[in-house]
Amino acid sequence: MAIKFQKEPMNAHSSIKHVIGVVSGKGGVGKSFVTASMAAAMRKKGYEVGIMDADITGPSIPKMYGIHGKAVGDGKEILPAVAEDGTRIMSVNLLVDTEETPVVWRGPVVAGVVKQFWSDVVWGDIDYLFVDMPPGTGDVPLTVFQSLPVEGIIIVTSPQELVQMIVKKAYNMAGMMNVPVLGIVENYSYLKCPDCGKEISLFGESHIDEIAADLDLSVLGKLPLDPAYAKAADAGQFYTMDNPYIAKAIEALEQI
Repeated sequence: MAIKFQKEPMNAHSSIKHVIGVVSGKGGVGKSFVTASMAAAMRKKGYEVGIMDADITGPSIPKMYGIHGKAVGDGKEILPAVAEDGTRIMSVNLLVDTEETPVVWRGPVVAGVVKQFWSDVVWGDIDYLFVDMPPGTGDVPLTVFQSLPVEGIIIVTSPQELVQMIVKKAYNMAGMMNVPVLGIVENYSYLKCPDCGKEISLFGESHIDEIAADLDLSVLGKLPLDPAYAKAADAGQFYTMDNPYIAKAIEALEQI
């Protein structure tokens, strides 16, 4: 049964057309990589794009975009950092003392910060706000689904056998929260040999097509392992990369 909740009011100086959640049932599947890939692609198409880094205890988006400073605010409102490509970003890493400062907060505090990222951040005019959530079905995804007008989510997964159970957990949570699932993106699908071009399934054979069919969902991309992407992320220049493997995801976003 779907549950309805009272949404948090948007910041008074912001206008956000579409809020897209990016979720995963488990960690280590490259969810932030997929978030940044979609954000960069939409930005290159001319859309105004923002990323809310809601992975409070494991933020990685600012580093991927080469942002290392502090967020600016007046005590009541906060301005997001702006990357070189124009993407607006808010993350707890822009608020703590240093990038290495751990966030040791209990669930209610974490949930409160996520709400503040929505109500207190002056996002301005945004076409697509991507919410990069921590793995699992805990406090942050629950807060986002309850408090933000999420128009749809994209589930990120990997090829391992246990993926069916993990995907279904995320899918079922979205159903309980009455949030549409736009589709599934599989990361780490294969490694292409640089010499012969053969595709090597490092994490086993993919089962994403049958899982998607079972849930009546679309597969929006199968992403290979590519050291070039990791190199760009480490250099803080991820937005310069093109990711043709998420073309279907971009089509789905534009059709919302």
